[in-house]
Amino acid sequence: HQEFQDAGIVTAGLTAVIIGLMLFMEGLKVGLMPFGETIGSELPKKSKLPIVLVVVFMLGIGVTFAEPAIGALQAAGALVSVEKAPYLKALLTTWALPLVLIVGVGVGIAAVLGTMRFVKGWSLKPMIYMTLIPTIGLSVYINFQPNLKSILGLAWDCGAVTTGPVTVPLVLALGIGIANAVGKGRSSLSGFGIVTLASLFPILGVQILGLYVQATVPVETILATAQAAAAAGSSAWHESTPWVEIIGGVRAIVPLVLFLLAVLMVLLRSKVKDPMSIGYGISLCVIGMVVFNLGLTYGLAKLGAQAGSLVPSAFTSIDAAVGSPYYPKMVGLAIAIAFAWLLGLGATLAEPALNALGQTVENLTNGTFPKSSLMNAVAWGVGAGIAVGVAKIIFSINLVYLLLPLYCLAMILTFFSTEEFVNIAWDSAGVTTGPVTVPLVLAMGLGLGEAVNVIEGFGILSMASIGPILAVLSTGLWIKIRVALRDWRDAKEAS
Repeated sequence: HQEFQDAGIVTAGLTAVIIGLMLFMEGLKVGLMPFGETIGSELPKKSKLPIVLVVVFMLGIGVTFAEPAIGALQAAGALVSVEKAPYLKALLTTWALPLVLIVGVGVGIAAVLGTMRFVKGWSLKPMIYMTLIPTIGLSVYINFQPNLKSILGLAWDCGAVTTGPVTVPLVLALGIGIANAVGKGRSSLSGFGIVTLASLFPILGVQILGLYVQATVPVETILATAQAAAAAGSSAWHESTPWVEIIGGVRAIVPLVLFLLAVLMVLLRSKVKDPMSIGYGISLCVIGMVVFNLGLTYGLAKLGAQAGSLVPSAFTSIDAAVGSPYYPKMVGLAIAIAFAWLLGLGATLAEPALNALGQTVENLTNGTFPKSSLMNAVAWGVGAGIAVGVAKIIFSINLVYLLLPLYCLAMILTFFSTEEFVNIAWDSAGVTTGPVTVPLVLAMGLGLGEAVNVIEGFGILSMASIGPILAVLSTGLWIKIRVALRDWRDAKEAS
């Protein structure tokens, strides 16, 4: 029942998102991916394992800065109240660069362990337990720190932001290239697992950064900085301008390209194959990233914030919607949660990475786990997760009370599942949060949180990650039981 605000600007922004992402993905395919494949196949042949791992670690940091959705975190900082969540505001503004850097370090560590896993043939299950248990333990500790617990949603959402269209293909190309080069890449599982680790380590990193900021920066200093910035009208809080987005787009791609060039030419002493195509692809990446960043700020973020801030008008009275609430409370709540579920379901089924993952899984399992079963399980899981995340904001549910039982259930299901389904399930969480879904859901959550007057609106993406893990593990167990029953019936009939 509301008019669309800034329709022209938002429409232009959404168009920029489409064009920018199209150019970026084409440039990634033509320009950056050949780097990853070449370095991955050549590096183990010409360098020792420690050097290989250092390169993989540095690449993990570089791809994080180049991830399109990472900019959504900084854009989200403008919607957080410094009075209600001082340390969350500080992490998203004055500490934005260290925040992205610590997330990158987490991805780098994950890339190193993922590469070692490819080379050594390690199981993913123990690595999940060893990473998840301290992460959950630290979450419980932070939950009892009044000024700091508002960062929990951000920390867990960071795990979803990292596994996008740059990180997954580039790190996988490098890791699988290394595994093939050392003769360990023939396993059907050689491409799975690294995405899972790249989702978990950044969560732990952001929590540690939050503890460090709390220990070194008093709340009074953060509030004073905010007041001074507001009084001076300065850019101390990183307010977005077109030039900021343009510079950010260039800064995200160029250092990554220079690093890959240095590895190729200095360390491997190889020449760039087909430099014209590579240069063309890199140019597309830079232009696409700049255009995407502009569209993200002026299109997706505005649309998500506007939609999120108006969703509560379905069930409660808000100033921005004259005549609200529009429906009886229970009906309005059902509409708001159903809207969130449909948003998650539709966005996930449209995600190109999920289609590719589904086809790969069907081929690797010889049809035992059909593409349609995986896609439906993941989509329903994401839809349910986003719906739970929205309910968390509406009813002010403590995030730890949701994360703790759900991840405990995931660990139990992991214990009883085969290695194949564990790899598929935990990686499926990473491919569902793309560069369009992330900023839209983030902005919607923050807008919704502001409208219903909660401290922060993060946490929806963390629910969108655990949903598909549970759904795919459950589906895998059901398929395992069904196959066992079929074999039992066949054996009984044969006897």
